[in-house]
Amino acid sequence: MGLLLDVILPVFLVIGAGYAMAKWGGFGNAAVDALMRFSQGIAVPCLLFRQIALLDLKTSFHPGLIVSFYAGAFLCFAAGFFGAWKLFHRPLEEAVTTGFACMFSNSLLLGLSITERAYGPQALAGNYAIIAMHSPLFYALGITLMELVRSHGQGLSAKALTLQVVKAIFSQSLVLAITAGFAVNLSGLHMPGALDAATDMLGKAGLPTALFGLGGVLYRYKPEGEIGLIALIVGVSLFLHPVATYGLGRLFQLDVASLRSATVTAAMPPGANAYLFAHLYATGRRANASAVLIATALSIFTAWVWLQILP
Repeated sequence: MGLLLDVILPVFLVIGAGYAMAKWGGFGNAAVDALMRFSQGIAVPCLLFRQIALLDLKTSFHPGLIVSFYAGAFLCFAAGFFGAWKLFHRPLEEAVTTGFACMFSNSLLLGLSITERAYGPQALAGNYAIIAMHSPLFYALGITLMELVRSHGQGLSAKALTLQVVKAIFSQSLVLAITAGFAVNLSGLHMPGALDAATDMLGKAGLPTALFGLGGVLYRYKPEGEIGLIALIVGVSLFLHPVATYGLGRLFQLDVASLRSATVTAAMPPGANAYLFAHLYATGRRANASAVLIATALSIFTAWVWLQILP
């Protein structure tokens, strides 16, 4: 119970404060959007840039860690895609958005926050290794499959599709920050003291403001849509992904820190990008939005269970 009260509850109290302010405190859509633009467009990118720039790449990118998390994620995509298509008879486009929601865990806002509170800042190297590939890899998969489904494999040329995927990926400030961090890390350059201090200050503001803003964003999501499809996304995200990742992590004999990072990240609910992707293609929006809201609420308890299981 101590883990629930001391580690998990504070994170969700910050989210709850943002939700309450959006509902009762006059924290309207414009204010929520402005806060999210600051957190997601400036503060969190500064956090990622600095952490990737300082990351020990040789020890952090353990093959077993990457395979454990991403094999679990791709399994979840397949479960969501075929479940929506074959079990619930949804169109292929909606099956892609369902699979995307099943694999796109909230690795950044919730995964980082809970791992840091549970195990300390020194335990985050594995989290950053996962986050470095998270958005680029999943958006590349989601966009490619969606375009192929929409064109029945005969629409965009390979070159046009590649350009579209690259443009979509590198239009995200988080991806640009990660890329810049890798450039600094691999070049061996040292950041000037003033720049390092400034990015550090902004980075420290990133997670609290993003979590508070996330509460405001979640207030917009109203539980609606096909209950079975929502249950599929929630179940795959909160159960199948962490179980698969944990099992593979044990199979690869991951060290304790890597096993924690991979499993906690996999145990997180779908991130807001699950809705944004559905909104981009105007399909599956209601189910994805509802799944984000419901899974985020349920993850208070499922995350606590995983923290009890992990060494």
